[in-house]
Amino acid sequence: MEQPDLLTVLSPAELRLLIRREDLRISTTTGFAPGYQQANVILLPNHLADNFEAFCRSNPAPLPLLYRSQSGETSCPPLARHADIRTDISQYCVYQDGVLVETVSSLQDYQPRRPSEQSAGAWWSDMVCFYLGCSFGFEGSLKKSGVPVRNVEQGTNVSMYKTAIPCVPAGVFSCPLVVTMRPIPADLLDVAIKTTHLNPVAHGAPIHIGDPALLGIGDLSRPDYGDRVEPEPGDVPVFWACGVTAVEAILSSKPPLAFSHSPGCMFLTDLPDSSTSSPPSPPPDHGDPLCFLISHNPLLYSLASQRAVEKIRQLDAIIGEDPGQRGIKALFVEDELLRSCLALSHSSSVAITTGFPTHYMYSPPDETDGPPGAIAMATMLLSLGKRVTMVTDRRALEMNQAIIDEAVRTGVLKTTIPLVTFENSAPDSTLQFLCHNGDPSRPRYDHMVAIERSGRAEDGNYYNMRGVNIKHLVDPVDDLFIAAKDLPGITTTGIGDGGNELGMGRLKDRVKSLMPKGSLIACDVPADYAITAGVSNWGGYAVACGLYLLHTCPAHQRYLRKGLGIKPTTPPEQLQDWTANLPSVDKEESILSTLMRFGIRSGKTAHLAMEVDGLTFHPTHSDIITGLLEVTLGSTPCKP
Repeated sequence: MEQPDLLTVLSPAELRLLIRREDLRISTTTGFAPGYQQANVILLPNHLADNFEAFCRSNPAPLPLLYRSQSGETSCPPLARHADIRTDISQYCVYQDGVLVETVSSLQDYQPRRPSEQSAGAWWSDMVCFYLGCSFGFEGSLKKSGVPVRNVEQGTNVSMYKTAIPCVPAGVFSCPLVVTMRPIPADLLDVAIKTTHLNPVAHGAPIHIGDPALLGIGDLSRPDYGDRVEPEPGDVPVFWACGVTAVEAILSSKPPLAFSHSPGCMFLTDLPDSSTSSPPSPPPDHGDPLCFLISHNPLLYSLASQRAVEKIRQLDAIIGEDPGQRGIKALFVEDELLRSCLALSHSSSVAITTGFPTHYMYSPPDETDGPPGAIAMATMLLSLGKRVTMVTDRRALEMNQAIIDEAVRTGVLKTTIPLVTFENSAPDSTLQFLCHNGDPSRPRYDHMVAIERSGRAEDGNYYNMRGVNIKHLVDPVDDLFIAAKDLPGITTTGIGDGGNELGMGRLKDRVKSLMPKGSLIACDVPADYAITAGVSNWGGYAVACGLYLLHTCPAHQRYLRKGLGIKPTTPPEQLQDWTANLPSVDKEESILSTLMRFGIRSGKTAHLAMEVDGLTFHPTHSDIITGLLEVTLGSTPCKP
């Protein structure tokens, strides 16, 4: 049940006066003073104040600092007129040595329990008050935008949970992040995100959408603070950073004396929720964050700015060019590149596999499409701090190790990466390969990418585009993708240009009906995402560029880092490293030359030449790379 209408129409100043009089109708302040900011309040001894301010600055999402008082100051002129912080909160928590010892309705005449403490009221002169933004400040805007606020509807306090995510420490302060959870209808997620993104002093946009276990929350029905809030059918759990993080900071730092608001009993300010005193948002040209579902098991959504999304869609359009006239546009699915890049951005350990032995009559039988795109993705992932493993066939192990070594020597690959093979020789082979000690709860990889990797057809064979069975040259890496479908936490991507590549099983009906020999060659093994390109290498280049765009996107970086330790801009040395690890014409020409020296031939023509799929490196492939870089680095507008 929502709050009585009579109280909800009162101004913050009128409500503060009722609270000061200890009006029993006001306990928690959820649903009150819609359209105005509310504040978490923390009072600490003066000698800890600088440390705590630094802690707030380092963790801006949970601790958006609205005002720091002077020692002993009872008012907060920038936030509210005629306020007295000793009386204008309905319930205060009192802590001694990091232990909650009692709750009180006023601090005006409060006397600490210890006989050694100063006389009544004298201790106040040493206290500094911190006012921190609160998510109650955006609940009114959510309702105006048509987004139901379940805790207000149900007349309860919001649910708050301790997470397993550590805040950035500062001085004596170190604690886990605390979050609020509001169930939001799936079709209103973008509205909720846009609305709260515009209110950064009330914690801004969500820091997690989806499975609470990814935050270390075991049971949504048992909040650490506040009340249980019941979701409605179709609701998704959405988590915002929470100012009760400051309470956890008190508990862990153990100051001799400290105070806070009681969770849910906020200080009502006179600041409208569109206050111009808000800290700066990400640059306006990035646009509002947009939300995308990237995993069903576990449930996970991700965020990226409109600008980053539009640029990745431009990359998708470039790689969709079809100079080889294969009809690849018929297989295109919107935003597969975008969602794959978002999932890869959330990953920590990625396995990449490539290798299409289409030239069964030559030694080696491999083609020049695949390895360059695989290495381009690998070096960008390494630059972003991910672990990368390459998976190959036993027959090609020695050759591919030499190619990796040469790529490192020439600067095409950032550093060497493990190269492994897979043999499905035992019933639990896939589980042992994919998970530490075969434990499904401990995946070794959280994303697997197949690029121009021959894929198993419906009859169990592997076919090149001419319909020739090359099964004798292919190890059963497909089994890893099949097993990954049933393992929580492993996402898969397939990149292809014909429909017979591993992962293209996601599009097999289209391949069968629209591609030459489709009913025979179509891969039967799906990936979660199927990226189609005129040449598969281009898909790998686009993934590398998409990852760069996401890691230079403020909205996405904030979401990845849970709003902790965010810097206004990427450090120049970091940006320089990411830029250096993008694909380039010189690097891709170098790796293609390396493949030629190993006797690897063009896929369509079998020419031992500087070409891929019968298309010469200059100008076809070099122009595609140049176009991708222009979009990524913004040097010139992208062609539509």
